Amino acid sequence: MARVSGAAPQPAVLPLEVRTERLLLVVWSPGEAADIAAGRRRPEWHADYPQPDDRDAATLYEPHSPWSPRHVVRGRTVLGSIGCFGAPTAADDGVREVEVGFGLVPEARGWGFATEALAGLVAALEAVGVRVRAAAEPDNRASLRVLARCGFTGLRGSDEDGRLVMVRPLPVAAP
Repeated sequence: MARVSGAAPQPAVLPLEVRTERLLLVVWSPGEAADIAAGRRRPEWHADYPQPDDRDAATLYEPHSPWSPRHVVRGRTVLGSIGCFGAPTAADDGVREVEVGFGLVPEARGWGFATEALAGLVAALEAVGVRVRAAAEPDNRASLRVLARCGFTGLRGSDEDGRLVMVRPLPVAAP
């Protein structure tokens, strides 16, 4: 990155698209967000998408923001959504942090897509210096397994809805 003498370095920007081995995580367009909010389907979306949680995520949508919800796409089919619950804010320790959520249509579960999508988004967030937290129902073993596989080791108790809040510690930078 080019730097002007005396100018502070600009923080890296979270990309609008994140690619993993099998998936593309792409921020919704304004039209897609409107369709999801209304419960309308598009031909390239799985027959069971959007789900109620996706419609809830549409309330967090901000046009063209990398912090908005994203589709989880395999090939040409949207299988679910993943994304941030808004832009990062400073946690109690001063570290920029964001909460993420994810969900897949039932047919796409059990194939490792949720783990792959979350790992891809976490890697992109950590690349821009943002710590990640997530919440899951205590009896949602599948989501808790995904979080554990993706390195969410810090338990922060529960939120106002009784969900377990977990955090993934930022990697320690090499000296």
